[in-house]
Amino acid sequence: MTSEPAPMKTRRALRRAFEEAPVLRKGLVITVLLTAVGTAMQLVVPIVVQKMMDSEILADAGVDTSGVVRLGGIALVAIIVAAVSGRAALVRLGVASSSGLSEMRIKTFSHLHRQSILHVQAERRGALVSRVTADIATIQDFLDWGGVALLVGTSQVVLAITIMAVYSWQLALLVVTGVSLYAVLVAWFQKILARAHDRVRLRVADSLSALGEAISGLPAVRAYGAEQETIDRVQTALDRQFRAEFRTGAFGAALFSSAELFAGAITAAVVGVGVWLGAAEGISAGILLAFLFLVNLLVEPIQMLVEVLDLAQSAGSGLRRILGVIDTPIDVPDPGEGGIDLPDGPASVEFVDVRYRYPTGDDVLIDVNVEIPAGRRVAVVGETGSGKTTFAKLATRLLEPADGQILLGGVPIDRVRFPSLRSRVAFVPQEGFLFDATVTENVRYGRPDATDEEVAGAFAELDLTAWLTGLPDGAGTHVGERGGNLSAGERQLVALVRAWIASPDVLVLDEATSAVDPALEVSLRNAIERLIAGRTSITVAHRLSTAEASDEVLVFEEGRLVERGPHTELLGAAGRYAALHSDWAAGTSTALG
Repeated sequence: MTSEPAPMKTRRALRRAFEEAPVLRKGLVITVLLTAVGTAMQLVVPIVVQKMMDSEILADAGVDTSGVVRLGGIALVAIIVAAVSGRAALVRLGVASSSGLSEMRIKTFSHLHRQSILHVQAERRGALVSRVTADIATIQDFLDWGGVALLVGTSQVVLAITIMAVYSWQLALLVVTGVSLYAVLVAWFQKILARAHDRVRLRVADSLSALGEAISGLPAVRAYGAEQETIDRVQTALDRQFRAEFRTGAFGAALFSSAELFAGAITAAVVGVGVWLGAAEGISAGILLAFLFLVNLLVEPIQMLVEVLDLAQSAGSGLRRILGVIDTPIDVPDPGEGGIDLPDGPASVEFVDVRYRYPTGDDVLIDVNVEIPAGRRVAVVGETGSGKTTFAKLATRLLEPADGQILLGGVPIDRVRFPSLRSRVAFVPQEGFLFDATVTENVRYGRPDATDEEVAGAFAELDLTAWLTGLPDGAGTHVGERGGNLSAGERQLVALVRAWIASPDVLVLDEATSAVDPALEVSLRNAIERLIAGRTSITVAHRLSTAEASDEVLVFEEGRLVERGPHTELLGAAGRYAALHSDWAAGTSTALG
C-alpha cells in the first residue's frame, strides 16, 4: 500500500522535480536573464523620475521641457522592454513547465503500473487518480504563473533595495528593517500554510475515492437500497474537503491582507522619515519621489510573493505526494536488460519450497513443491482461502513469493524479462476486465499489432463467430465502461479471445465459467477447451467438473498442497479431494471460492 510520503522540504522536492523531469531546467538560464532584464527596466523608471524632478522640473533655471520629454521617452522605452522581456519569460516558463509536468505525469503513471497487483489493489483508486491528475494540476498552476512571479518578485526586491541604498542609506535601512520583520511573519505563516495544504490534498484524494466508489458501485447501491448511506458518505467526504479548503483559503487571505497593511505602513514611514531628514541629509524632492516609486515596486512584488506563497504551498504539497509515489520501491521488479527471455516452445511450471504471506495476515501458501510438465492441464481446487488464487498469481508473477523459487521452463521466473513473460504467460481472471472501447480494441490488448481480420479469425477459431455477429455492431460494438454493455459471460468471451490472440505457451485461468449465465456456459467451455489445447494450463477450479477434465488435480488446504493426481485416482484415495467432490455432487458445497 502506498503510504503517505515522509515530510520533505519544498526546496528538496523542487530539486527532485528537476531530476525527475530535466526538461524543467531546459532554457532556465535564458528565462532568468529575460526576467532580470525586465526587472531592471522597471527600476529604470524611478531613476528617470528622480532625474526629471531634480534636474528638469525643479531646476534653478526653470522647467526644461525638452529634458522632460527626453527622459520620459527613456522611461517609455524601459517600460516596453520590461513588458516584452516579462512576456517572453512567461511563455518560456509555461512551455517548460507543461512539458516537464507531462513527463512527470507519465513517469508517475508508469511507476504505478510497475507495482504489483497487490500493491495497487491495496491503495484507494481515488487517491491514485489524484496523484496523476489533481496533484500535478496544482504544480502546473503554480509554474504557469507563480514561477515567473517568484523570479520577478525576488529579483525586483533585491534591485529595489540596492537602488534605495544608493539614494539614502537611512531610508533604505528603514525599508530593509520593515521587510525583514515582515519576512519573519511570512515564514511563520508559511509553515502553518504548508501543513494546511497537505491536509487539503488528502481530503481531495478522499473525495475522489468516495465519488469513484459510489459511481462504480451504483448497481450494488441500488440493489440494497443504500442510496442515502452512499450519499451521506460522499457528502461527508466533500464536507471535509470544503472545510479543509475553507480554512486554508481563510488563512491565505489573512496572509495576503497583511501585505496590504505592510504596504501602507512602510509607505507612510518612508514619507514621514524622508520629510523629517529633508535636504540636510541630501534627500531632495526627486529622491523622495523616486523612493515612493521604489517602495511601490518593492511592495508590489512582496504582495505578489505572498499570493504566490499560497499557490506554492499547494504545489509543494502535491509535488511531495507525487514524489512519494515515485519513491515507492517496486515490489515485483522487471529484471530489464539483465534478465533473460524464456526459451521457445511449451514451458513447464515448477514451485520449489514456495511460501507467501500477504502484508496483513498469516502465511497463505506454505512449503509448496510441485512441478507441472509442459503441455499438462492442471486444475487447482480447495475451499475459499486455501491459497488457490494466490498460487495462480505467483505462477504468472503478479505476486512475488516470500521464500522459495518459481521456475518457468527451467528459468527462475524473477530473472525473466517482463516483455518475454507477458507474451508467453497469460492470465484470465474470474471476471475479465474490459476497457471502454470496442470489442476489437479490447481483444487487441492481447496483441496490439493484430489486424481486424486476425481478430475476426480469433473469434472463428474459438467458434464464437455466431455470438460476435449477434452484437449490434459486431466487432465494432462499444462495450462501455468496464464492459458494462455486455453480460458477465460475454465479457469473459472477449477476455478469452484476448488471451487466445496473444498465443501464450502457459495459460492461467481463474475459472471463467463460475459466475456466468447458462446460455453462454457451453460457448465458454468450448472456447476454453480450444484455448488450453496443447498449452500448459493452470485452472483455478470453482466447479469440480473442471477438475474432472484435467490431466492432474492439485488440492490445497490452509495454504498447503495436500493432494495431487488425476481425478479418478484422487477419488479412489478417499481423501480431501473425494470429500470436496462428494459435497459438490450433492450440491451442498458452498466453500469453493
